[in-house]
Amino acid sequence: VLYPPQFYPSKEYPSILICLGGPQGTLSQGWSYRWNYRLMASQGYVVVLPNRRGTTAFGQEWTEQISGDYPGLNMQDYLCAAREIKAEPYIDKIAACGASYGGYSVYNLCGTHENTFDAFIAHAGIFNMEAQYLETEEMWFAQHDMGGAYWDKSNAIAQRTFANSPHRFVDRWDTPILVTVGELDYRILASQGMQAFNAAKINGLDTEMLVFPDENHWILKPQNAVLWQRVFFRFMDKHLKPQQN
Repeated sequence: VLYPPQFYPSKEYPSILICLGGPQGTLSQGWSYRWNYRLMASQGYVVVLPNRRGTTAFGQEWTEQISGDYPGLNMQDYLCAAREIKAEPYIDKIAACGASYGGYSVYNLCGTHENTFDAFIAHAGIFNMEAQYLETEEMWFAQHDMGGAYWDKSNAIAQRTFANSPHRFVDRWDTPILVTVGELDYRILASQGMQAFNAAKINGLDTEMLVFPDENHWILKPQNAVLWQRVFFRFMDKHLKPQQN
């Protein structure tokens, strides 16, 4: 947990839970033009960085658990972390944010969080698992981590993965969401985010979309990063901070 400067437990703060990409990797000290945890904290947010199942933080067995279990235990880890921090007296509202697999995690939580979160932000996330399986440039990884082809009815792991694709649960979406994509992204195509944005719009949600025509899977250009941060915090402030007259 990363706290804002001059943090006082007697006050109330909004919170941001970070959903890791990868899905393998670790949430630790680091920064980028896109995710900058200290910058988030400096804007008055308590930042929660859970190393859920699938991270490289707790050994090989912990890392490998997520393969074939995208909609499973790691999602429960996120919900557990969010509910733990919300139980603190200094936490008011909370958002979940993530990119790539973290974006998939956000879309998954949109349909499963049961009023845990007050806002979502997804960048370059997987929304429709069946489309992602065939359109990504990272075919081996999709085959390995999703468990196999969605048309293989004899493959229980793959069938569970695709049956729990986020796009199948948009009827449960009820929370504001910001979707961002790069049109040069060949790992997770921009159309994935466009589908999610349209689904949220059709459901009548307060939703926004930011499209970068000249970015790929990341935000790499400084001026784009400035825009990304402005839109990110404008959306967060709107939904997590008390509105002043």
